[in-house]
Amino acid sequence: MSTSSDMTESEPEDTRTLKQKVLHELREWAVTLLIFIPAFYMFSFLIYEQRVIPSESMVPNLQVGDRVAVNKFAYGYSRYSLPWGAWRLIPQGEGRVLGGKPDRGDVAVFMHPHTDRVMIKRIIGLPGDRVQMVNEQLYLNGEPIDREFVRSVTYRPHDFRGTETAREYRETIGEKSWLSHQWQQGPSQIRSLDNTPVFDVPEGHYLFIGDNRDNSEDGRSVTGHCPVGDDGVIDEAGCELAPGVSAERASVGYVPAENLIGRADTVLLSTYSCARADADPCMKKRLWRGL
Repeated sequence: MSTSSDMTESEPEDTRTLKQKVLHELREWAVTLLIFIPAFYMFSFLIYEQRVIPSESMVPNLQVGDRVAVNKFAYGYSRYSLPWGAWRLIPQGEGRVLGGKPDRGDVAVFMHPHTDRVMIKRIIGLPGDRVQMVNEQLYLNGEPIDREFVRSVTYRPHDFRGTETAREYRETIGEKSWLSHQWQQGPSQIRSLDNTPVFDVPEGHYLFIGDNRDNSEDGRSVTGHCPVGDDGVIDEAGCELAPGVSAERASVGYVPAENLIGRADTVLLSTYSCARADADPCMKKRLWRGL
């Protein structure tokens, strides 16, 4: 009578050399990468991509080190939708494919109109809107937006030796609401943005402002805009920069619709630490939080 072990066939011996085994593994990796890279590229182009926040212009809603999921299909697609700098291979054009309309209050990622820098700020002005800052108060179409004081926060800004005390406000436009910061003692060149000309947003453009009002050079700065008119209004876009203003030092001005990359929807994770920032009280947790 045969036992079960008598009926079990022995495994074939692997007689491949080390070189053959290495070549086999390399071929397997190559096939995997040939499948994975195009799939990941298409996902980043069409659906979502991750961006890391490099500056404090959107504090307290975004901190340096936050990893943000950017919704690529929210506003449709232009050449700037291509990830990894591949947009440089596409000729400059106008318009978007399957273009959706941004809402006021959206946090959006876009290409700086004057340089190759990717930016993230909040859309305040839509085409046809009139936006102005008057004594730190944001005005939209001649009316101050709703603003309510929340608390004072003391913290050490990123790459900054001292500490700052910020007044935290809750601002509301329509159904959108968010927090903003106003420093007690901001740098004079930034605090000058507390009073601005009237920005009459041209068709096909948007006005972006950072939530950290005294640590964000954004659409409030005239350095990236056309000259102010005699009536104190800026209502044009696309002018050459003023003499002495380099592209690297120019503000974003009005941002063309083509330059939109996507809407920032969610903070996935972050390396931000309240202890490292000496924040009192601690600002919001950053793990898997919607914007």
